[in-house]
Amino acid sequence: MKFIGLCRKLLLGSAIALSMPAMAWAEFPERPIKFVVPFAAGGPTDALARSLAEGVRVKLGQPVIVENRAGAGANVGADFVANSPADGYTLLFGTSGPLAINVSLYAKLSYDPIKSFDPVIMIGKMPNVLSVHPSVPAQNVQELIAYAKANAGKLSFSSSGNGASTHLAGVMFNAIAGTDILHVPYRGGAPAINDLIGGQVQMSFADIFVSAPHIKAGLLRALGVTTIERTPVLPDVPTFDEQGLKGFDVSVFFGVVAPKGVPEPIIAKLNAAFVAAMNDSSIKPILDAQGIIPAPSSSPAYLGTFMAQEIPKWRDVINSIALRID
Repeated sequence: MKFIGLCRKLLLGSAIALSMPAMAWAEFPERPIKFVVPFAAGGPTDALARSLAEGVRVKLGQPVIVENRAGAGANVGADFVANSPADGYTLLFGTSGPLAINVSLYAKLSYDPIKSFDPVIMIGKMPNVLSVHPSVPAQNVQELIAYAKANAGKLSFSSSGNGASTHLAGVMFNAIAGTDILHVPYRGGAPAINDLIGGQVQMSFADIFVSAPHIKAGLLRALGVTTIERTPVLPDVPTFDEQGLKGFDVSVFFGVVAPKGVPEPIIAKLNAAFVAAMNDSSIKPILDAQGIIPAPSSSPAYLGTFMAQEIPKWRDVINSIALRID
C-alpha cells in the first residue's frame, strides 16, 4: 500500500510539473512586450510598427513598447532580438534586409535569419517601381531595354545604397534583360529619387512609397511594377511579368519574428494578436498609404517559407556581383 501511495504522489507531482508550463503559457503576457524596430523613429516602417503595437496591446492587455534600434543595415536591432530570451517578450519588426538579404551581404553577421528567429506573422510586401526621368523616351519595359542596349553606357539608375532592394533590383534587371545600366548608390531613398527628378540619373527601382507621389505628380514616368501582381496605388502600371520579364519579383517584405525557441503556444498567441491588429480598421489606410500588399496568409509557417525562398534568391544576385560589406 505504501508503494502504491508513493506512485500516486509521483504521478501527481509529474502531472503538476507538466501542467506548469502550460499554465505559464496561458497567462502570457504578464508584462510589457518589447517590439524592436531596426530603423530610426519617424519613418514609414516605424509608423506601421506603432500602429500594429497598439492593436496587439488591445488584444493582449499589456503594453507593447516600440524600441528603435537602428544601425548597420538593420543588423543592430536584429542582433539584439536574436540574443534576447526566447520567452515571447521581445519581438523584431523585420524587413527584407535583416530577414533575407543581409545574411548574404554582410561578411560578418552575428545572426542567421532562419536559425536565430521563429516566425510570428508576415505583414505584407511593398513593390518597387521602375520609373524613369521624362527625358528617357521609353514608354514601357521592353522599350527601355531596347533603348539601353542602343545607348550602352549612357544610362544609370539610383538606389538608396549598396545592397538595398533598390540596388539589387537593378542588378537583377541587368542580368535578365541583358543590359549594362550603371548603378549610382545614395545614402537613402530621398536623395536617390531627388537626383532622378533632377535628371542626374535616368532611372530608379525605388519602392512605391518613395516613388508614387512623384509619378502621380508627373515628375517621373512609371514603366513597371516589380511584383507579380499589380498594385492598387498605381493600378494602370503593368508588372514586369506582364511585359515579358517572367518571374521578375522584387519587393520589400515586412514580418514579425521572435528569438529562436519561443514555445509554440506563445507564438500562436502572438500570431493571433497580430492578426487582430491587422484586421483593425485603422491599419488598412496605413498599408494603403505605403503601398503594402497584405500577405495572403497570416500563419507563422507562411513567413518562414517566404524567408526560406527569398534568402537564396538574393544570395544569387549578391554573389553575381561579388558584393560584400565588412
